[in-house]
Amino acid sequence: MDKTTTLLLFFFLFTFLTTSFSKNLCNQNDKNTLLKIKKALNNPYHLASWDPQTDCCSWYCLECGDATVNHRVTSLTIFSGQISGQIPPEVGDLSYLQTLVFRKLTNLTGQIPRTITKLKYLRSLRLSWTNLTGPVPGFLSELKNLQFVDLSFNDLTGSIPSSLSLLPNLLSLDLSRNKLTGSIPESFGSFPAKVPDLYLSHNQLSGYIPKTLGNLDFNRIDFSRNKLGGDASMLFGANKTTWYVDLSRNMFQFDLSRVVIPKTLGILDLNHNGITGNIPVQWTEAPLQFFNVSYNRLCGHIPTGGKLQEFDSYSYFHNKCLCGAPLDSCK
Repeated sequence: MDKTTTLLLFFFLFTFLTTSFSKNLCNQNDKNTLLKIKKALNNPYHLASWDPQTDCCSWYCLECGDATVNHRVTSLTIFSGQISGQIPPEVGDLSYLQTLVFRKLTNLTGQIPRTITKLKYLRSLRLSWTNLTGPVPGFLSELKNLQFVDLSFNDLTGSIPSSLSLLPNLLSLDLSRNKLTGSIPESFGSFPAKVPDLYLSHNQLSGYIPKTLGNLDFNRIDFSRNKLGGDASMLFGANKTTWYVDLSRNMFQFDLSRVVIPKTLGILDLNHNGITGNIPVQWTEAPLQFFNVSYNRLCGHIPTGGKLQEFDSYSYFHNKCLCGAPLDSCK
């Protein structure tokens, strides 16, 4: 047997062994669960690669872990497919799942199943741009490894469960673009570890912001387009490192004159409220990239310097008596 023949035989043997091994990577319990999920979603074409004769670790929308977790399924991401039905309760049987995503599936309906509380390793939960209904489940607080929760762009109703503040590893909570009512939970002033980014915009939330939120150093807050009122000045402060604040289109009423903003603030939107006072000179120290205080009751001279003159009149108009560039000169 010559050298070339030997090399060819070795190559075919290696390929056969590799292929045979790869077929056995997928855990059988995970494969059975995935096939149940596919059936519950009416066997959509989007999941055509989910063939029981092939290794499930190679299927579309999936990722498996390495040998340290015995190649168990760690990520299920179903995105932008022609899929109808409800989130199958069987997702809770993918016991090593770290990421669960159902996104941009407009025919996905029903409520968030409680069976996901079995996913003890889950870090990222993204159920957005669907037609999910029912409440934001308080049982999410049982998933102690959750870092990212995105339930935006749905039809969720009811109040925000205070138990979400118990999540010890939460980095971001997005409940925007739903139909949530009630107030922001008092418990949101006492997250146990790092302060999460908080997105609650485009809902029907009402009442006052809990004063305890003033004790936290948020990086990003978006409470825009709700029915919140009262004083929101506690969200600011000289010693904070906040980057993004959007409180626009609410009913906030407080004196802006006494508000000191962080020197890190890059995005600030306060338009369409009932805010009074003037713009402090200290605000010229912030590295603002977006700024809007229009449609309020502000008065006085717009401070010169910093970034404040880089924004056009749209950022300032429809106030009581603001003046100075970029508006008309003060008389």
